[in-house]
Amino acid sequence: MTRPRGRAFYSPVLMLEYEGKRLLRSVGVRVPEGALVGAAAEVDGLSLSYPVAVKAQVRSGGRGKAGGVVRAEDAGAAKAAVARLMASAFDGERPASVLVEPWVAAERELYLSVTVDGGAGGFVVLVSPRGGVEIEGGAPPLRYDVGAPAAFRAHRLREILAAAEPDAAVREGVVRLARLLLRLAATRDCTTVEINPLFVLAEGALVAADAKIVRDEWAAFRDGEIAALIAEDRRHRPEAIRRCLEAGLMLVPLEGEIGLISGGAGMTMAAMDLIARAGGRPACFLDCSANPTPAGYRLSFDLLESDPGVKVILVSIFGGATQMERVARVMVDIVAARTARKPVVFRLNGTNAEEADETLKRHGLDNHATLEGAVAAAMALAGGGR
Repeated sequence: MTRPRGRAFYSPVLMLEYEGKRLLRSVGVRVPEGALVGAAAEVDGLSLSYPVAVKAQVRSGGRGKAGGVVRAEDAGAAKAAVARLMASAFDGERPASVLVEPWVAAERELYLSVTVDGGAGGFVVLVSPRGGVEIEGGAPPLRYDVGAPAAFRAHRLREILAAAEPDAAVREGVVRLARLLLRLAATRDCTTVEINPLFVLAEGALVAADAKIVRDEWAAFRDGEIAALIAEDRRHRPEAIRRCLEAGLMLVPLEGEIGLISGGAGMTMAAMDLIARAGGRPACFLDCSANPTPAGYRLSFDLLESDPGVKVILVSIFGGATQMERVARVMVDIVAARTARKPVVFRLNGTNAEEADETLKRHGLDNHATLEGAVAAAMALAGGGR
């Protein structure tokens, strides 16, 4: 299992800026008219007025602070910027293209987003009078819990904006944009539509200077564009991640020595916390709950067996609908077929846990009574027991 260092794992349906702006434009949101280039030489063919903004097309956050947005005063500077950005990496991600668009002179920057929120029972609108890189250090955005898009009420958002935005024309512009973003999110299966920064021009017009749009991966069955985004994302993932995604497993490689095979995100996090509290380091977040089958468990073992950083494998599974005795039989078969010598520690609990205990014992394996005990045993085998 190849372990990426310093590389964040993004949603497979997080669109690049230029893709997001295309969607915004389709519903009537004003965006700068830019052009996408894949090499410095392509700048000569652009019919843009200078200065321009040269922007690396990556999914990494904090691109601006990392030097991923450059102002170029002429074609020569733009070509140099394109060449540098194409050769750079942002949080481990290299851009495959660069967006070149007119430099917009903004009076100020706002923040506006629509996102799915369980507390709102649907969508929530977030607005801040401070946008761009300033959003991180400012007060929390103003919040309007909408719920279903049809429940949006312009007067309610106006009331929320009144305390923070003195310009009535800007308030009306934000209300209009919020309605458009809700429509886009609902009709194009988006879980997040974010504009940061949202430029306010001297004449009061609002321009989306950036776009972060996340599509709902569960809607891929009815939207070919989402399916294509997922396929493209998988093509660029490390092999271990790609295999897990194809098998329905959730894997996030880490830098530890205890390989964790678990069932359910909560159980996985609990095991990781206990490992860290005991002074150890988990080698991964590996959740098999979406594919609790012999094939899913065998793939999990294969990945951890091939990782030279893993010293011991901890199997921590709690079964509700999953029958633990069946899981135990699968574990017995996997252990019997293994050629590796990495020790394995088990904590199987839940439905039919007593039968699971007996199955493991008949084959010389031990099922620990508590997760804390299993973690302590794994730590000792990894050489970190105390």
